[in-house]
Amino acid sequence: MSRIKIDLPARFAFATEVPITINLINYGNHLDNAALLMLVSEARVRFFKALGYSELDVEGIGIIIADAAVQYRSEAFHGEIMVVEMAAGDFNQYGCDLVWRLTEQASGREVARGKHGIVFFDYAARQPTGAPAAFVAKVGG
Repeated sequence: MSRIKIDLPARFAFATEVPITINLINYGNHLDNAALLMLVSEARVRFFKALGYSELDVEGIGIIIADAAVQYRSEAFHGEIMVVEMAAGDFNQYGCDLVWRLTEQASGREVARGKHGIVFFDYAARQPTGAPAAFVAKVGG
């Protein structure tokens, strides 16, 4: 079976720190796989906020998550601080990929990398729409 391979960009446009709290730990005493997606979702909200947007208002258009891919690299544990880096790229007719990397702050150990495919969505019309030009310009698309 072939494995998912996620290539990282040369540079990330955004980084934020997120602590590993006890509610994110599973029975294996490490970061739960579902909790990882919650951490990345928090980072994504912060990414859009740093650009002056929300997930429901990117130049008047919202986003939806179309797909997600994760490549685990190491465990993460309670009390560690994760640095989540994020960049937008691979734009298409209706969206783009948000590529991210999660590393442990103190050691620099890579915990996971991944990408979320986002689609720009006009919630009033209930249909996908093109990426707003101002957003593309801000993120270097």
